[in-house]
Amino acid sequence: MAVNAASVYKDNKILTASPAELTLMLYEGAIKFCNMALIAIEKNDVEKANQNIIKAENIITELRATLDFTYPVANQFEMVYDYIFRRLVEANIKKDKEILEEALKYIRDMRDTWKEVMKAAKTGA
Repeated sequence: MAVNAASVYKDNKILTASPAELTLMLYEGAIKFCNMALIAIEKNDVEKANQNIIKAENIITELRATLDFTYPVANQFEMVYDYIFRRLVEANIKKDKEILEEALKYIRDMRDTWKEVMKAAKTGA
């Protein structure tokens, strides 16, 4: 029953989230999957590392797909997402922790920037 309640809560959280909150959730998901992949690489679990890096790649692809190019900043986001995606692919091919950690740092930076944007929007700054 508790598992079902947690699932319902998670589903409701997603369904009621604003676009900004959904974007934040995507960043958080990519970070989670990169962390899981790092652990898998440490344990030499190639399959689990592959699965989690692919999940992070899919999230980056989704973030790229939602860019609104009517705003000039979207081009800069596109370049960063492209770089992160390529680093994730390379990390996956090589199962290289350093490359994956680099990609993770950029994702965290993007997440932190997004949080600041959300905070500024709430305060009207």
